[in-house]
Amino acid sequence: MKFTKIIASLAIAGLIFVSCKKEEDKSLAVINAEKAAPKEHKPIAAENVQTASFNIEGMTCAVGCAKTIETELSNLEGVEKATVDFDKKLATVTFDKTVQNSESLTKVVQETGDGKTYKVSNFKSKV
Repeated sequence: MKFTKIIASLAIAGLIFVSCKKEEDKSLAVINAEKAAPKEHKPIAAENVQTASFNIEGMTCAVGCAKTIETELSNLEGVEKATVDFDKKLATVTFDKTVQNSESLTKVVQETGDGKTYKVSNFKSKV
């Protein structure tokens, strides 16, 4: 009986240690990003405002993944607002189309991970 408890304890400890390792590291990045002063963006001319929505695959948690991606997108020059919904796996970004484009937004999302973790799909933009 004691041997079974030891094995169970080790298994649980191993799962906790391994399952959220990436999220823990990214959580620290979110905390550091929130401490930094928010960037001031230039106002976007009405004729240059564009809104894009796209799916992000590969997120495993709301804080370590979704919030980190949202912060990275929000800090881009020319981005007025960025939101990432973890449950829907959906990002919505309002940006200046003369400064940013679908390729640059996709690149930022994918580079937030290791280049392989997050995948952008169904990119739709409207003026």
